[in-house]
Amino acid sequence: MLPRLELQNNVDPVVVNFLKELQSQGFSGDVETQYSSRLAVATDNSVYQQLPQAVIHPRTTQDVALIGRVACRSDYERVTFSPRGGGTGTNGQSLTKGVVVDLSRYMNKILEVNEQEGWVRVQTGVVKDQLNDAVRPYGYFFSPDLSTSNRATLGGMINTDASGQGSLKYGKTSDHVLSLQAVFADGSVLETDLSHGVPESGEYAFQALKVTEQVCRDKRQQIVDKFPPLNRFLTGYDLKNALDEQSDSFDITRVLCGSEGSLAFITEAKLNLTPIPKARTLVNIKYNSFDSALRNAPLMVEAKALSVETVDSKVLNLAKQDIVWHTVSDLITDVPGQEMLGINIVEFAGQDQSENQALVASLTARIEQMMANGEAGIIGYQVCDDLPSINRIYNMRKKAVGLLGAAKGRAKPVPFTEDTCVPPENLADFIAEFRELLDSKQLAYGMFGHVDAGVLHVRPALDICDPAQERMMHEISDQVVKLVAKYGGLMWGEHGKGYRSEYGPEFFGEELFTELRRVKAAFDPHNKMNPGKICTPLDSDFELVKVTDTKRGYFDRQIDVKVRDSFKQAMECNGNGLCFNYDTASPMCPSMKVTADRRHSPKGRAGLVREWLRQLTEQGIDILDLEQQTLNATTPVKALLERVRNRINQPKEYDFSHEVYEAMNGCLACKACASQCPIKVDVPSFRSRFLNIYHSRYQRPAKDYLVANIETLLPIMAKAPKLVNGVIKQSWVKNLTASTIGYVDTPLLSTPTLAKRTKSVKTFDMRELSMLSESERENHVLIVQDPFTSYYDADVVEDFVKLVLRLGKTPVLLPFKPNGKAEHIKGFLKKFAKTAQNTAAFLTQVAELDIAMVGVDPALVLCYRDEYNEILADKRGHFNVLSVHEWMLPRLTSFAIEAKDSSEPWYLLGHCTEKTKMPNSEKEWGQIFAHFGAQLQPVAVGCCGMAGTFGHEVDKLQMSKDIYALSWRGQLDSLPKERCLITGYSCRSQVKRFEHYQAKHPLQALLQLV
Repeated sequence: MLPRLELQNNVDPVVVNFLKELQSQGFSGDVETQYSSRLAVATDNSVYQQLPQAVIHPRTTQDVALIGRVACRSDYERVTFSPRGGGTGTNGQSLTKGVVVDLSRYMNKILEVNEQEGWVRVQTGVVKDQLNDAVRPYGYFFSPDLSTSNRATLGGMINTDASGQGSLKYGKTSDHVLSLQAVFADGSVLETDLSHGVPESGEYAFQALKVTEQVCRDKRQQIVDKFPPLNRFLTGYDLKNALDEQSDSFDITRVLCGSEGSLAFITEAKLNLTPIPKARTLVNIKYNSFDSALRNAPLMVEAKALSVETVDSKVLNLAKQDIVWHTVSDLITDVPGQEMLGINIVEFAGQDQSENQALVASLTARIEQMMANGEAGIIGYQVCDDLPSINRIYNMRKKAVGLLGAAKGRAKPVPFTEDTCVPPENLADFIAEFRELLDSKQLAYGMFGHVDAGVLHVRPALDICDPAQERMMHEISDQVVKLVAKYGGLMWGEHGKGYRSEYGPEFFGEELFTELRRVKAAFDPHNKMNPGKICTPLDSDFELVKVTDTKRGYFDRQIDVKVRDSFKQAMECNGNGLCFNYDTASPMCPSMKVTADRRHSPKGRAGLVREWLRQLTEQGIDILDLEQQTLNATTPVKALLERVRNRINQPKEYDFSHEVYEAMNGCLACKACASQCPIKVDVPSFRSRFLNIYHSRYQRPAKDYLVANIETLLPIMAKAPKLVNGVIKQSWVKNLTASTIGYVDTPLLSTPTLAKRTKSVKTFDMRELSMLSESERENHVLIVQDPFTSYYDADVVEDFVKLVLRLGKTPVLLPFKPNGKAEHIKGFLKKFAKTAQNTAAFLTQVAELDIAMVGVDPALVLCYRDEYNEILADKRGHFNVLSVHEWMLPRLTSFAIEAKDSSEPWYLLGHCTEKTKMPNSEKEWGQIFAHFGAQLQPVAVGCCGMAGTFGHEVDKLQMSKDIYALSWRGQLDSLPKERCLITGYSCRSQVKRFEHYQAKHPLQALLQLV
């Protein structure tokens, strides 16, 4: 039985008192001290891990100012803070042992757009892509770009002075910040354009303005001499650009940009906007070596390109194994007879179409000449000038960071030297020497980056769970610092300092670093703001954070290696945070989107499971043996009674497993993370394993048994469907079901039943079908039933039978066999294994007929490929159940049928599991409709919020409604409902519940067409 994990990581009593006083003083945001919430922000996109004391989510600037005012009391001198946005930093910038102040949950409003003057005012919790979506209708965009733009907040961009692709022309974030609203550690508020007046004497803001300007003026020559003339100027107290020599004016905004939250909280920003280019073209140049790509990059810059992005063969090969590659495979094709070992993605953009075309033509002519002469290692190129294709290529490039983390084996690419910046003319030589260093240590690595600016992302693969390799990381870090200095560059050209702050004193030298500490002391004399980052206050003995500080690997190595390997879908999460994607039409992750709670994300859930495994290991539990016991043993009555007792006592006794359960309970098991996450963090997989073990100690709720046994009950209920429906409709039954079982909106059984609807369909007879000739078998279709469509939506199966007949084929309805997906979702793994074994054995036998087997619901079809493979492994047998579109597409030419003319388009709303596990499904459905003379347009929607039975559970009802409202409701409101087609039973059921009409499956529209 699972033991109780009762050890709590208690919060400092001083912090507890501070939080109580904060709330009593009128703080309107959320305050979280539970262990799971703290764990969710204990990591970011770096290798570091620091458990904070608490997480605060302010709603307003007034809330943030209140934090400072209350914390100023001498009682709370040791209470420290770190601001946090998207948590995408690669160097631990937002990690702290103090209190995390997360501005992303509530402070994410776009406050003002000035179209005439081309600027916008925002709260700093706004996500970068969210801003661009808002200003696009005005013809503008916020130009500093970065690979995490769909989850990185503007506050994080400002605090790290982020930049990325296109920075040669567009510059860094600080180049676009007109003014900031900053809240200091004493609660004083400063508008950096001084529009609200000069701060009062005695406030931290007053001292910060006075001292920083004095430092910038008094030490001007030393500052100019030290700061290298690079596109990527220094992050962290940008004293050089704070003083404008032409106007002799001082702007404290520049000092705050790149300060990593170590000076003040940034709550609002006024940003300038850039007109969207009217003309954009990409030239994708292919090389026979990565060195050739690097050495050829200056030519692209000379050609007046907006940007030059490079990707090496390792990243390309990883991309080819990912869901993203199907979107770009025709845009970056292989060169026959040549190995593509690197590419340069060269963009030209501007307001003048003809000028843009002339620049592209000039470059391509030069490339043709170089290829003819065998120069520069160029083996081919492709030009791309339509916006959707350009965006697809950049999406692939943006996913490169995550893709590197998906490398096989225990050694994973680690971010610690990934944003070195040297003058572009030195880049190739610098990288050659960098490679020699890594090769001498026999390390694998991938490379990509902004070669136009001399910035290359290099991530050596290390197993940080291995103390020896962790030490090697420290050694390499020290050596790269020296190597960068040799080539006149920076160790931190793009991603900030964070835990690399220890290199600051050596880089700046004693005199200038003392001045930086003077600035820090003026802003934050008691070192309360993100202590240890960039520098510490002058005349204090506080220490800087170090590269050698505590990492995730320290905790992970406490877990037995066999357990780590077994649970790698959780263990390998590297914190890249793609699951925080702002886009509501993206399937991953619906629960995170509606709760804005990091626990309810693949990253959050993976982190909780890692800690759960660690605590169990700490107690001496053999987790894999415990799991095996749950799969093999029968449950004695005594153990059952113990589970019931434990569940009754659940509210009284702390158990960390409950916190893990809470996060898992909010997962819809939509499987989007299993393919959309670049690391393939498959939450439904480890969630079902967790639930299976968790319920060895705690008795399951009644609704779980109802869901798990639904496939056994449905055939019985279908014997008297009208009677069953009559009972279900009774209001007292609905109330009783909701209050006792926790189940609402029970769907009605189909009447007449599928059996009555398909009486005339050929009966399945194994012996008779085995005697068919090869051509006769090709003309037969075996329809695989699933519980939900067959018993609740029989119209769809009936119409598929009719469609098959109309297409000149012979349908055969296979006898109903339980699929088991519901059992898997609820963690009944022993029961699911038995179901899967029996059904797989039957389908394997049927597969010997060599007749196509087709199921109409994509989620259930995919269960045979995914969950069955997982539970049965090599015992699964050899069978393949196709979805309707997979069966139809390769047979289109055999359907000699004249379709009806249909000029009005149909609209396809795909099932989220189908779209992520079969990424070509929407395109293939479109090809099928086109064959029959119809137009099918895919509609961008995420999860519908039903997810099997998730939306029927009382405790999930509100979340289900909120998820539906994210993307489905708005799209259906804007489209002709009678033309909307939906592949998933769950999605059609959700639409019927909220829109009160029965949507059709695409096959039903095809039946109308033919």
